[in-house]
Amino acid sequence: MTDRRADVPRPDAHVHFGIFFQGVNHTTIWSDPASGSQIDFETFRRVATTAERGLFDAFFLGEGLRLREQDGRILELDIVGRPDAITQLAALAGVTERIGLVATQNTTYNEPADLARRLSGLDVLSGGRAGWNAVTTDNAWTGANFRRGGYLDHAHRYDRAAEFVTAVRAIWDSWRDNAIATSHREPSWIEPDAVHTVERDGDHIRATIRPTLPRSAQGHPVIFQAGDSPAGRDFAAAHADVIFSRHGTHFDAALSFAEDIRTRLRAAGRPEDDIRILPGTQIVLAEKESEVEEKVRWVKENQYTGRTTLSLAGQVWGRDLSHLDPDGPLPAEDPEPRPISETRGAPRGGQDPLAIAWEWRERAEAENLSLRQVVIASTGRSGFAGTPAQVADELARWVRHGATDGFNVSPYLVPTGLDEIVEWLIPELQERGVYRTEYTGTTLREHLGLREPLTRRG
Repeated sequence: MTDRRADVPRPDAHVHFGIFFQGVNHTTIWSDPASGSQIDFETFRRVATTAERGLFDAFFLGEGLRLREQDGRILELDIVGRPDAITQLAALAGVTERIGLVATQNTTYNEPADLARRLSGLDVLSGGRAGWNAVTTDNAWTGANFRRGGYLDHAHRYDRAAEFVTAVRAIWDSWRDNAIATSHREPSWIEPDAVHTVERDGDHIRATIRPTLPRSAQGHPVIFQAGDSPAGRDFAAAHADVIFSRHGTHFDAALSFAEDIRTRLRAAGRPEDDIRILPGTQIVLAEKESEVEEKVRWVKENQYTGRTTLSLAGQVWGRDLSHLDPDGPLPAEDPEPRPISETRGAPRGGQDPLAIAWEWRERAEAENLSLRQVVIASTGRSGFAGTPAQVADELARWVRHGATDGFNVSPYLVPTGLDEIVEWLIPELQERGVYRTEYTGTTLREHLGLREPLTRRG
């Protein structure tokens, strides 16, 4: 008999799940009666405890230092939830026991000593469950919140990030293991010379730091990274433990990305399995196959309302399109011939609007699509849709063929958006032997199956 496992590159791989609580976004359906506040603690508690009941690795909290804008005005079409990430996760640490707690924090508009201390505080107080999604920012509209403004050249954002992460890691490593006394009979509560001062004198980071907190149960927080540019991928290969990628819909693109990351890891002198790849994705489930198409249609139509459609199209055209019918044809006139503004934190920032408009027109003509349908097809998050059994089979294929290690799920509804995943999908994954049946560790690093921190090897 042929061993079918021989055809699978990673036959024993398990799906890792994180929950990505986005905060500001237009894809969370706010108009449904089941939708909860994006600010009230009860929403965060409900989502985090549901994820922990589903044995998720981590609760991943997005963060932004400024609300999104369009044409100089706050964009009222976005769901808005922006409590400080570390503050919110510290509160969640008190109502959860195992799930990891990941804070998105910026390397451009923070300082290493302060951020390292706050993340370390979360890590120690949670028993080694903290993670840091290290992101970069170079735009002036965020920089306007700060004394130095939008000074950072785009090309330098990862230069500063590399110095920043290196400094933070040095701070976390500045206390020796077992530095604190374990018995009252010891002559001192801390061993002599157990803490050393961290000196930094780089192009972007200059500081003399005397760290205040010992190491946690996992050594130090797990480092996540979400950049997808060549520079971002190199940064991840040099510094990250986990990559939060955008390749969570198409298998071939995800596999290509994963293979590229493994190549970069080898070039950086690291094992090719030294990073966990967790793309962001959306999962839409229906109990019967005949119900899937209607469920997907409902989700997309509620994510892309008429006003949201016209707002997103207006971003490309560079003008107010609110007078148009979102279910009618695309605008007849050409867009303003200037690069798309990044003031909404848009992934299309800096791109040629004329090229995008022609691409949309060709697609609309070829597929007989309305403006709303083109916007959904061009910008919508697809992810996975099907019955629990169908989606479980597909997720198992992804992880066992090396396209990813798991997924960071963005629910289309909060706080109830994980309920179907936990109650329907996870039992199917467990039945296939591709998902844990209990937590076997207590730290985020253990949940992810990661080696010890990079700076503590050898």
